Order: sequence, then C-alpha cells, then structure tokens
Amino acid sequence: MTAHAARRAVVTAPGQVEIRPAEAPRPEAGQVVVRMRMVGICGSDVHAFHGRHPFVSLPYSPGHEIYGVVEAGEGFEPGTRVAVEPILACGDCKYCRDGRYNLCATMTFFGCTTELGGLADFLVVPADRVIPLPDEVTELAAVLVEPLSTPVHAVRLAGPDLTGKTVAILGAGTIGLLTLVAARHAGAARIAVSDLSPAKRELARELGADSVHDAASPSMVQDIRDDLGTSADVVFDCVAVQNTVDQAMAIAVKGGTVVIVGVPAAPVTVPLPEIQDLQVRIQGSATYTREDIEQAVALLASGAVDPERIVTVQYPLDQIAEAFDAACSGRHVKVVVTA
Repeated sequence: MTAHAARRAVVTAPGQVEIRPAEAPRPEAGQVVVRMRMVGICGSDVHAFHGRHPFVSLPYSPGHEIYGVVEAGEGFEPGTRVAVEPILACGDCKYCRDGRYNLCATMTFFGCTTELGGLADFLVVPADRVIPLPDEVTELAAVLVEPLSTPVHAVRLAGPDLTGKTVAILGAGTIGLLTLVAARHAGAARIAVSDLSPAKRELARELGADSVHDAASPSMVQDIRDDLGTSADVVFDCVAVQNTVDQAMAIAVKGGTVVIVGVPAAPVTVPLPEIQDLQVRIQGSATYTREDIEQAVALLASGAVDPERIVTVQYPLDQIAEAFDAACSGRHVKVVVTA
C-alpha cells in the first residue's frame, strides 16, 4: 500500500484529546493493516481520558473496540471485514500456555498500553489478532464484537451454564446490557438490573430484564432480593465502585457469586467476615479469550443483540473531542467513532 497522510487520536492530558497527523503504516511479516470503519468508546476509555485508569498512563492512543476492513497484509484479502482482538500476549508464559492468555504475564493491550490505538484511519496489528466477520454481522453489530466478548467471558466464569439461576446486574451501560444478553443466552431464569438512569433501566427492560431497579433507592437491595425470591445466585457488578460492591455483596449473601466486570477506578473494601462465613465467592473477570470472541460473533450473527439499541450516537473521527464529551456525559449507552 502507498503511505500517505492519515490521522490518529491521542489523549494528551486528563480531559484533553486531539487529532494528530500520522503516516499510514506498512505491514511487516505477520502483520495486517486495517482501515478503521468504526471504533467504540468504552468505560475504560472514559477512565483513562480523565487519568483515572489504574493501568493506562497518559498520553495514550485510545481505541480498542475496533471494526474495520483489511487494507493490506498476509493471509487476508483486501476488503475483508474484520474485528480486532486487542490483547497482545507473549504466548510463552504459563498463562498463555494453558489458554488463559488474557492473564499473560507481559501482556500489552492495543489501544490502551500501546503506542498506537484504533482511533486512527489505519492501524497495524498482528495477523492472528484479526477476526474475519460473517456477512450476518452488520456494520453496527461488528463494532460490538469486542465489548460483547467481555460479558460472554464473565458469564462463562460465573457458569458457564446459568440454567435456572437468578442473576442481578448492577449497571445498565453497554457492558451491563450486554451482560444481560449473555446471561439470558446462558439460561438465567430471572434477571434483575439496576441503574441510576431511568432511560437505561427502561432499555434494560426492553432488552429482556425481568425487573429493573433504581440504583439510588435505599430499598434497592431488598427489592432485588424480593424480586429474585432470595439472594442472587450470581451478581455481575458492571460499575465496580464502593457502593455497587456493597450492594453486590448484600444481594449475593448467602452463597452467591459476585463477578467484578467493571473496571474499578480505585480500590474498594469488602466485608471479609461475611465472605468467609456466608460462603460468598468474589470472581474477577478480565477481558476475554478467543473462545469468548467467537461466541460473541455467533450471538451477533444470530441477531441476539439489536445494535441500534446499544449504539446510541456516532461521531466522525475529526469530532473526537465531542465524542469523548458524549461518552463522559452518561447520557448514552455506546458512543461510536466512524472513519
């Protein structure tokens, strides 16, 4: 391919993002150049944008929820529609060797801890990180492959079979709503969802929640327990702040599992005596593996997710500051940046 002027987004300081010029990359052996079509802005991007992500330092090049088309590189026909898996693992540590490469001892994450990210006209990635998409996955659905993979992984850790189980989901942003889809697909019998936003609670109901609850209500914990009949078998905390961890623990006792899906911006405390005495399991959930991505693609291809309900606003790349402002506002479910 011919190198020519291109653009990339850079978060330069807390709350500041700009477009910088860049040359279109040339692929080396084992690499593929992808032309960006759509990239989602996720909760971890919002944390990092404000300088509050525990594992992302500024400046950084954002964008890891990537849908694009192959521009050049070995093993793919130009124009192939693809999603990009952003985990860059060593392949040799004990975690990689046993298939848990999402825990790689030296992992880097494209669009978070790498020099370049997906919010650019072109990106170059290892060929084995590129996932061809079937025709059944629409353009708008394609940008949800990466974010849906995270809930699929969380549900697999909690189950993977949730048949007959009662589930509570704290937070009805993108990850919470997609966790609702994944938990239902895994057989959950009854699902309660909480959020501060009435609009997001209503969307959760429309997407299949059996009950929705105001996260600010003093009676929320008891209301969810009453709705589920007793403690939840599984609670997915998709917010991960002190208040939601407290709520999750109270909903899960006795004998439940709390899965931390959201990215915590800071440490929280947990009631260790109750964890021990009431036999509560706390399970961290870190991204995904290829198994989860393949299931996410299959769910999207089957129509299990209506992407137009999740992607609520789109901005072109040259309006990246406006896109981040929208993502930080809390008014939207998923903000997507387009080429």
